[in-house]
Amino acid sequence: MENYNQTSTDFLLLGLFPPSRTGLFLFILIVLIFLMALFGNLSMVLLIFLDSHLHKPMYFLLSQLSLMDLTYISTIVPKMIFNFLFGNKSISFIGCGIQSFFFLMLAGAEGLLLASMAYDRYVAICFPLHYPTRISRRVCVFMTIGSWLLGSVNSCAHTVYALQIPYCQSRVINHFFCDVPAMLTLACMDTWVYEYTVFVSTILFLLLPFTCIAFSYGRVLLAVYRMHSAEGKKKAYSTCSTHLTVVIFYSAPFAYTYLRPKFLHAPIEDKVLAVFYTILTPMLNPIIYSLRNREVMGALRRVIQRICSVKM
Repeated sequence: MENYNQTSTDFLLLGLFPPSRTGLFLFILIVLIFLMALFGNLSMVLLIFLDSHLHKPMYFLLSQLSLMDLTYISTIVPKMIFNFLFGNKSISFIGCGIQSFFFLMLAGAEGLLLASMAYDRYVAICFPLHYPTRISRRVCVFMTIGSWLLGSVNSCAHTVYALQIPYCQSRVINHFFCDVPAMLTLACMDTWVYEYTVFVSTILFLLLPFTCIAFSYGRVLLAVYRMHSAEGKKKAYSTCSTHLTVVIFYSAPFAYTYLRPKFLHAPIEDKVLAVFYTILTPMLNPIIYSLRNREVMGALRRVIQRICSVKM
């Protein structure tokens, strides 16, 4: 191990699974979750694209969330599966940078997109007459491109810094992907300035959007309370609870991981928390948004009927 580290620029990922039956069970479980996430998110993207009834701003934003989750989990899990199956824990210096870039880009973009989705529901429920003008196709495209672009700029800055700092002899990353905080523990220099930028980025791309989401749904719940229609209240409450469930499940472990200083990080705890926002959330998003949405289930039935009629 020591000779390897001295003669190679590659990193070693210790991975998530212990070398035991428990590790094999966890591996199989992660593979199943990965396949479910792939199928669920790809289905959502295709369904929203194929069914004209879903060509609405809310579902356009939802298709972008599914696309992000699809890319998100594909950036991390396939390499983890490959390393476990073939016993090769190495990842190249460039490969580590690419993985880190996509992870950080999608993490930042998803936080902003979730805030855009909350704003969409806020306008739809609180200002229904103004909805066509406030949430037009142009506005949706602007919010989506803005999420991807700002996430990319933030990720590029962090990745470039992580790749240019000097690393000590050990290049063993105690994680299952190239997570920048885990990489910083290997640095041969004081990284307190960079830790501060991570703290600022987490506030801008996670806590600030979460605050906007909480404010939006607070206003929504207040508006729902004043509604006279029981059906309208039920639908609005369902929308709020669904979105907040996703946001909290995604944001809480993320914030806890990235807002702590480096000396408080524990590798095992970091890996467990990372499973929530890198693997479980991409699987749960399409399930939560489809099973609790009548329009999505109706679109699914129509697409299945269309496919069956074509085959017949």
